Amino acid sequence: MTFQLDSRLQKDCYLLAESEHSLWLLLNNSYFPWFVIVPKTEQTELYLLAKEQQDLLQRDINLLSEFVHNNFDCDKLNVASIGNIVKQMHIHIIARTESDKCWPGVVWGTSFKRNYKFTEVMEIQQKLKQFCQYKSINGFQFASLQ
Repeated sequence: MTFQLDSRLQKDCYLLAESEHSLWLLLNNSYFPWFVIVPKTEQTELYLLAKEQQDLLQRDINLLSEFVHNNFDCDKLNVASIGNIVKQMHIHIIARTESDKCWPGVVWGTSFKRNYKFTEVMEIQQKLKQFCQYKSINGFQFASLQ
């Protein structure tokens, strides 16, 4: 299988890190700390993943959720696999605050959009690297941001 990231995710996100089994992305909207995990699979539904793949994905979800919770203002984490528009399996991890522009509603399809400054993306990636080092998480290559 040759894995290829859906073009819409590629257009809307920064690639922060990649492992043998997944990509970690940052959605380019600074109004919401919004991360996306994309498992390297052709399956579109979680229950179709082999047990080992499910375990790896759950580990990634837990790790990235902990990172988001520890590094961003957050009243609630939204973790979801919707995929109605982008069918490629991907998991959203979004830090929500009671003061964010969409609270208490959903963020999907919001018109509130502000691109990150490149320096902000680099800072987030650096914090993610430090988190992975602190947690002894190996196997991720951090993307060269451009």
